[in-house]
Amino acid sequence: MNKVVSSAEEATRDIPDGATLMVGGFGLCGVPEDLVEALVAKGVRDLTTISNNAGVDDYGLGKLLSKGQIRKHIGSYVGENKMFEQMVLSGQVELELNPQGTLAERIRAGGAGIPAFFTPTGAGTIVAEGKEVREFNGRPHVMERALKADFALIKAWRADRWGNLVFRKTARNFNPVMATAARVTIAEVEEIVEPGQLDPDRVHVPSVYVNRVVLTKIKDKKIEKRTVRKRTS
Repeated sequence: MNKVVSSAEEATRDIPDGATLMVGGFGLCGVPEDLVEALVAKGVRDLTTISNNAGVDDYGLGKLLSKGQIRKHIGSYVGENKMFEQMVLSGQVELELNPQGTLAERIRAGGAGIPAFFTPTGAGTIVAEGKEVREFNGRPHVMERALKADFALIKAWRADRWGNLVFRKTARNFNPVMATAARVTIAEVEEIVEPGQLDPDRVHVPSVYVNRVVLTKIKDKKIEKRTVRKRTS
């Protein structure tokens, strides 16, 4: 069983127009850059993306946005992408905004086969508009539906040829839970080892959730906010 494919282009070969994609990452950390680049080159359109944020200008999902390839985005934090803000306000892209914990739980529920759940987060706000609200222990709770995707594009640190994945520090973020909630999971990784070389107790995503593995070509580690001098009080 060898799930390694030769390139990001090969890994994304069957992603069609109109697909729903989960894309890992938090800010600049843990973003599957090669896979996003392959989609830009492929030119697929009318995508629905599920991700914590919509990338930043000209990075990550920002590249798909700049090419007009995203129709709808389901996310949580979108405050650092000016282009995305303009596209939403002008009606070019539909936005479904979620509280961050709710987004994570919707994805987890999708992977666990739970169709919906109730949460107090968002009750009494615009987040609850059009949704069922029930009272539990004297407190209103909003019903949120699970999220699933056609494809999950995730970024890991190490993988073996079978598709077992290990993440490093905060690059883990949304990546492991997204791997469980898609029909096809594609993992972009920094290092590929032979089966048996990963400590089983340190595997974060088992191979049963992973369909394809591709070695990244991008070695640059971006820093979102670089400090070059001491801050003044």
